[in-house]
Amino acid sequence: VQLQASGGGLVQAGGSLRLTCAATRSINRFKAMDWYRQAPGKQREVVASVTSDGATTYADSVKGRFTISKDNAKNTVYLQMNSLKSEDTAVYYCAKDYWGTWTSYDYWGQGTQVTVSS
Repeated sequence: VQLQASGGGLVQAGGSLRLTCAATRSINRFKAMDWYRQAPGKQREVVASVTSDGATTYADSVKGRFTISKDNAKNTVYLQMNSLKSEDTAVYYCAKDYWGTWTSYDYWGQGTQVTVSS
């Protein structure tokens, strides 16, 4: 499967962005789909995950501000990001999480840059 992330951009603090991850084939049976981010000089951080049955999990740093969702019919996963902060600045990637463990990625997209200005 190929994953294409889009929707990043430059936004002011407090603003919103919606990221989209389009898959080239059905995601229905994938154990989980995750969004993670990578900022310069920082470790990779998984921010949100959605399982095959729709259960969601979030990192504490984004809980209450970000919402992950998916549309199985469109083979697409979304990340709605509200109340953005400068510390959310990073490249955001979507990934297929083989075991649903936030570490077992077998496919991931090319990333989309999110820059939050303060």
